Amino acid sequence: MAWISLVIAGLCEMFGVAMINKVNRERNWKSYLLLLAGFGGSFLFLAYAMKDLPMGTAYAIWTGIGASGGAILGMLFYGESKDWKRVIFIGMVLGAAIGLKLAS
Repeated sequence: MAWISLVIAGLCEMFGVAMINKVNRERNWKSYLLLLAGFGGSFLFLAYAMKDLPMGTAYAIWTGIGASGGAILGMLFYGESKDWKRVIFIGMVLGAAIGLKLAS
């Protein structure tokens, strides 16, 4: 259950990052509420996952999902570069997260 919580925390982190972009475009209470919900959910699920997982592993995977997911969202929805080198490095981050799971 801890690993599922950690993945949910990473997905909430991705949502929070997307909401930062929304806040920059639309400064209204709904945008700020969604931003707080995304990061609040992220921290809540991360804290739950860290009850069973080592801090270093949980944090590395959480940031990996958030960072690579944010980059993927940027490519898909915000017109950011889809250069093959960028995609390979995102894959390396995700591969490292999978490696940490396998090593735990």
